[in-house]
Amino acid sequence: MDEDVLAEELRQSLGELVRAVRTVDTMPPGEAAVLGFLDRGGPLTTADLARLRGVTHQSAAKSVKDLSTEGLVHGERHPDDGRKLLLHLTDAGRSRLQRERTLRAGALGAAIRETFTPDEKRRLSESVALLSRLTARLTGN
Repeated sequence: MDEDVLAEELRQSLGELVRAVRTVDTMPPGEAAVLGFLDRGGPLTTADLARLRGVTHQSAAKSVKDLSTEGLVHGERHPDDGRKLLLHLTDAGRSRLQRERTLRAGALGAAIRETFTPDEKRRLSESVALLSRLTARLTGN
């Protein structure tokens, strides 16, 4: 088995899967990503979000502004540097993020139910554990 060929096939397949699942999203991907980072990582600055998303500060700031206008995030002065804002997920933001996640999981779950046999579902479940290990190796977690 050529691991590099496998890696490229996996990269392509996972990318296509993620794009397919995102078709049910009701909000722009950048905004959903910001909500997800705030949910998983706690309060963050706009600069933190830009770095995590791999986008410019201006792009992250636009997403933050739009989310703030919708009441999904709010900022407070950074305790160590009053020039910065620490962004927090609001209850409304947490609810919106949960709805997005539920839509994605629902679409994926329906596809799994309609596509795979019981044995394939078991094998897919085993693959999730392998993918989690691979992710941990790549992220150092």
